[in-house]
Amino acid sequence: MKISRLFVLIAIAAVGAILVAQYPPAKTPSLAKIQSLKEENEALFQKLQRVHGLSDAQMAAIRQIFAKSGIMGQGNPAVTKHPMTPEEAQAKLQRLGINYANPSFEKICGGKYMAPLYDPKTQHAEDAKACIDQFEFPDIPTEYPVVWVKAREAAQVCEVMNKRMCDAHEWEGACEGDLQPPDYEWGITSGLSPAQAIERMEYAHNRKYAPTKSWSYGPEYKKGVCATSSQKTPGCNGGSWTGCGSNTFPTGAFPDCHSPLSVYDLNGNAAEHMNLPLNESQMASRGSKELGYTEMKGSWFIFDSYRAHEDWCRWRAPFWHGSRVMDEHSHSNYHLSFRCCKTLEPAKSR
Repeated sequence: MKISRLFVLIAIAAVGAILVAQYPPAKTPSLAKIQSLKEENEALFQKLQRVHGLSDAQMAAIRQIFAKSGIMGQGNPAVTKHPMTPEEAQAKLQRLGINYANPSFEKICGGKYMAPLYDPKTQHAEDAKACIDQFEFPDIPTEYPVVWVKAREAAQVCEVMNKRMCDAHEWEGACEGDLQPPDYEWGITSGLSPAQAIERMEYAHNRKYAPTKSWSYGPEYKKGVCATSSQKTPGCNGGSWTGCGSNTFPTGAFPDCHSPLSVYDLNGNAAEHMNLPLNESQMASRGSKELGYTEMKGSWFIFDSYRAHEDWCRWRAPFWHGSRVMDEHSHSNYHLSFRCCKTLEPAKSR
């Protein structure tokens, strides 16, 4: 009797094992739940204040900009799948012996993680009259870029940070490795609508620089150098908050992806808002608060598998999603970020 019962129990256990193998139980959700956007942003705010030394008043203003947007952040946590964690990026940089701290740049620019803008052929870094963020906002190495940000919101955040939007030629100079004087072909825009003027300016500019095109890392386009090996969310239709993950890498995770002026991720990771002026009064670099029109710079995280558009340093995009920078309805997207520039005081521009 006891023996037969034992055989029954063994048989039941065997059947159970087979069923478990064929129909495994649902996985218990990780105790580390996906953080909400609000929680992710709060962690970001704390790091932003600590790294950049922002005041409580500055942080209150930045929180207000994010809150009004409702979607600004490092991507929708429900659908975003980053291909690399910040910890993995930090470990990679540590193995390579890379530390992005640069005391000489800090002295020139008056803040962390900014690079002087100048022309090395005729100037030294100490001669710079402006600086640019070395990384996409929040301009902190191994943090994910902030995306779903309108050009207007980018300009507002830069202002709170005691910086400003970059003009297109400044981004281009940072990428190619030499800051050149503004070259916006304003003389050919008379009598045209803004869209027509920008299309004509873009065509003339690109035709001028195409023979000498280059990327931040060199004169030839290469895969694998920058943060371009990620993928779109399956089914992403091009601009859906619920359907398009911001599958970016931590900034600075590809240390070879830098320009001769030590500016990182200009190619790859996220595209970036810049200011395109149609006249001198719209130039951020000359103190304008009205600003010009939206210009999208750089490439983004899928370009190893799909080059969605050109991305060489001095290339200017068509009038895509065009608006005034300060328009309430300026464009935002899952792969679109920004970085700031800063005009230096005369005493610091020697």
